[in-house]
Amino acid sequence: MEDDVEMAAADNQAAVEMDEMKKRLKEMEDESAALLEMQAKVEKEMGSVQDPAAAAATQANREEVDGRSVFVGNVDYSCTPEEVQQHFQACGTVNRVTIRTNKFGQPKGYAYVEFLEAEAVQDALLLNESELHGRQIKVSAKRTNVPGMKQFRARRPNPYTGFRSQTPFMPASYFFSPYGYGKVPRARAPMRYSPYF
Repeated sequence: MEDDVEMAAADNQAAVEMDEMKKRLKEMEDESAALLEMQAKVEKEMGSVQDPAAAAATQANREEVDGRSVFVGNVDYSCTPEEVQQHFQACGTVNRVTIRTNKFGQPKGYAYVEFLEAEAVQDALLLNESELHGRQIKVSAKRTNVPGMKQFRARRPNPYTGFRSQTPFMPASYFFSPYGYGKVPRARAPMRYSPYF
């Protein structure tokens, strides 16, 4: 009889634990659903969720703007956007001049000029190798970057290592003995031929 009472108590305790686990699981599912809802709301506010039609329209708009723009290279670092605009004013109406800068705000030496009409690009290309601020500038049509299409650049050989393997030279590492006997060189792999010895 006592065994039946103990088994009934154990069954009750197991049922209570199972109910508690179900409650916790339900709370976790509700919390997960709330987090997903908040994430969707934030993405919608930030505009990161775009439908493919909107992305295609954005790409088409970017290509249209790039069709009205030129790349200007070898721009003097002290040159201002107003001076670049005056230089290209004869080609057509300049909509925007962008001089690219690095993270410290220093000019990188090139600029983009956007015109209102696409015909002005052909006139601007005639200003290639003209002089602006005492420097001969390079003018070319602006190309449209395609996301995910990075140009492959082959690695140039290092003149210090020649055409051998690219494994770096590693000098012997030393460790100090805990018994005070001085430096003891560690064992290392067999050395290859190196011109530095």
